Formats: sequence, C-alpha cells, structure tokens
Amino acid sequence: QVQLAESGGGLVQPGGSLRLSCAASGDTFGISYTGWYRQTPGRERELVALWRSGDYTNYADSVRGRFTVSRDNAKNTVFLQMTNVELQDTGVYFCKVIRLGKEFWGQGTQVTVFS
Repeated sequence: QVQLAESGGGLVQPGGSLRLSCAASGDTFGISYTGWYRQTPGRERELVALWRSGDYTNYADSVRGRFTVSRDNAKNTVFLQMTNVELQDTGVYFCKVIRLGKEFWGQGTQVTVFS
C-alpha cells in the first residue's frame, strides 16, 4: 500500500504562487507515475500535471508555462509549483500515484484564488 499526503494549499491572489507537495509513504518502491489533478464543483477531475519515471513531465494546456512538477526522490515527494495563478486554478488538488499497476489517491488540498 501507498499512503499519500498532500499539503501546501491555501488562499492566494491572482498572480501569486503556491507550492503543493505530495508525500508518499509505505511501499513507495516502484512508483512510476505521479499526477496532480484538480477538481471543481460540477466538473470532472482533470489532470493538471504529471511526472513519470525517466523524469518525463507534461501539463494541461491551461497551466503550461505557469506550473512546474518536480520530484525529490530522497523524500518520496512530488511538488507542484504554481506561479502566476489565475482564478480558474481554484479547486481541490489531488495527487495520484501508480505503483506496479495499482492506483493510489491522496485526500486533496484546497487551493482558492481570490481577487
């Protein structure tokens, strides 16, 4: 089993920055994928950014150039650096990992962008 703990959410004004963390514990060896997803009321959970083994990263068009995903292997933590945030970035951010074909989700962290 893998346990995930997201942190770093909060209130931020447009143009501001936040850094989200997704810390994995338990059976972390073999995690090959970590994705950050955003959910807003009435909408499907959407992929915002992903990291895959080999240091491959990719981003939704809506955040490309503003968000950066990175991984600290020693801490089993994946970060989502959010810069120049916009009102539409508001939502609950979840991380998901895939380990040996199984998916694990965290509980989410709220990000609210307000003007």
